[in-house]
Amino acid sequence: MALVSLARADHKAPVAPFAGAAHQVRAIQAMDADEHAHNLTDWEQSYDQITPGRFHGALVELQLPQMQVFRESISHAVRQSCCVWPETFWFGLADHGADTRINGRLAGADKIMVRPGHCEFELVTPADYAIYGIVIRRDALLSAAGRIGCQIDWTRLASAEVMHVNAASRSSCLHTLSALLAQEGECPNQASRQQAVTDVLLTMLDTSQVDGPVSKSFMRRQRIVAKARGYVLEHRDQPMTVPQLCERLYVSRRTLQYCFEDVLNISPMQYLRLIRLNGARRHLREKSSNALTVRDVASDWGFWHFSQFSSDYRKLFGHCPSESLQQRAH
Repeated sequence: MALVSLARADHKAPVAPFAGAAHQVRAIQAMDADEHAHNLTDWEQSYDQITPGRFHGALVELQLPQMQVFRESISHAVRQSCCVWPETFWFGLADHGADTRINGRLAGADKIMVRPGHCEFELVTPADYAIYGIVIRRDALLSAAGRIGCQIDWTRLASAEVMHVNAASRSSCLHTLSALLAQEGECPNQASRQQAVTDVLLTMLDTSQVDGPVSKSFMRRQRIVAKARGYVLEHRDQPMTVPQLCERLYVSRRTLQYCFEDVLNISPMQYLRLIRLNGARRHLREKSSNALTVRDVASDWGFWHFSQFSSDYRKLFGHCPSESLQQRAH
């Protein structure tokens, strides 16, 4: 059963008036993963870069009354920790159907992703990736549903992560979002543009089928990965080996390997290295790092061999640690 049941009346109710100011389309680029993550208005995010090389991210964003529409493109594979503002729903449509992992689930070409506001979720996205996003306030979605005479299963929508949708309705939604973001300057008649987005969104949801619940074994693997991340961050100044992590988590090496490959599609050894290097990068760019040296930060993240740290850092991010320190966030 679809999340939305369309039952159109013979006439349409007038468009409900929405509060909030309209803004121009905003385009911004970034050369650091976390800098790019922070460019998305009102989201709480942090990005860990996975594949090596200099990062480049681009964002095109438009604020409509009670709605945010954007297209995000990134050059490298990243692990994203995301949370949008309360009383909203986020819908994500990967451009060209690129595979995305949301909380470990695989979302491919015929799917969309959804998460309620004020609810942290995790994305793992490949290199050369682009995604369209819609963030809409719950009351605006409710008003739009009432206008065209349809019912929304709010409980299922709030618990859904991945949904299968009709290819034609998904393509129509992408076309509408692309056309909207291509507008230059001040967009007239913002309410009608918002209505166009809600109409294609609700039509797409009417064709949707929610992925079934994950298995208990997969939930266990998610918990093990989360515990591993928490433990590494809590003991960031201690270089951790895979056997040591297995001992702390009371799992075998094979189990740990399966967990990381299934949930994040990377190995535990790769993850241990990535999480600490990204943590050091983030630390180097913080305002509070003004009084610290690169060696201080390396030590704080458990890198005791400075030359190896510098080499690994340069390979992953495409520049040396001192460059990150010089470009610390303002």
